[in-house]
Amino acid sequence: MSKSAGQVCELDEATLISVLKFLAADEVATFCSYLDHRIWEAGEILIDDGLPIDFVGFVLDGKVALKKETGFPGRYTLVAILERCAMIGEISAVEQGVSTATVVALQKTEILLLTGDNLKRLIAAEPTLSIKLLKHITHVLSLRLGCAYARLSSLL
Repeated sequence: MSKSAGQVCELDEATLISVLKFLAADEVATFCSYLDHRIWEAGEILIDDGLPIDFVGFVLDGKVALKKETGFPGRYTLVAILERCAMIGEISAVEQGVSTATVVALQKTEILLLTGDNLKRLIAAEPTLSIKLLKHITHVLSLRLGCAYARLSSLL
């Protein structure tokens, strides 16, 4: 089970700026006030495919694997390995639904979490930051969709 790791705004500013690179340096502190900081140990599941998810996360440190169950129960296809600065759970920020893949920590992993409730608060209080976040989510989804197209075309 993940554990809380304290206040996000107490973390090293340079690290936060590098992970939240879609924001200007002077916007990071404001954005961080909406985030939680969690740690998962190697082998722990951060997100379970098909279950509700209510956060978008930014990998602060560590490494996670995204995997999708195949048509054979218990067998998975590795979709991606994500490291520092990567975003996870971004579809939930848009859809507020169930997860589309399982995410497991490959090593001790720290994540900055923006919960659904905090996202709503952010949108109401900080529209400019919200737009930057949504543009970043759109950009990441576009890149990932392009990679999926390339993989699919190589199989056909």
